[in-house]
Amino acid sequence: MQQIKAVIIARGEVQRVGYRDIVERAARKMKLTGIVENIKPYDVKIICEGNKTSINSFIKLIDIKEPTIEVEELEVSFEDATGEFDYFEIKRGDMAEELGERLDIANINMILMMAKQDSMIEKLDDNTSVLKENTSILKDFKSETNRNFTQLTNIMTKHDVDAQERIAALTV
Repeated sequence: MQQIKAVIIARGEVQRVGYRDIVERAARKMKLTGIVENIKPYDVKIICEGNKTSINSFIKLIDIKEPTIEVEELEVSFEDATGEFDYFEIKRGDMAEELGERLDIANINMILMMAKQDSMIEKLDDNTSVLKENTSILKDFKSETNRNFTQLTNIMTKHDVDAQERIAALTV
């Protein structure tokens, strides 16, 4: 199958959110070669080579709209493949900037985890209320059952006494 090159500019919330990592994994999954890098001021540039079908599937995979990543536009142009890439990689920038991006990603993940934790605590509170209500119902049921057993025991005891008196009257 003929190899082509795609040059893609991703615009939107694509820097400092882990987008390049996802792009790299998607490219490797589609067996593409190339690079992904941040470009000033806020976009990400992707150059990839592979067959047309894989590249089209790749473009769909990287058009992400999630809580932290929001691709607003993918500007795509196609060229002849050059074979210049051996594999797909992230082209990293300044180490301090890259470290800052990783910290930003960690912060975003922490915020998402805290939101999930808050949601779980709400659910726990709801479940606790239901459990307390059910416990109250079960205590009432237990009390009523004990009263009924006491009444049944009294009835059975009276019935046994009456039966014994009748049996004694028959044998006299």
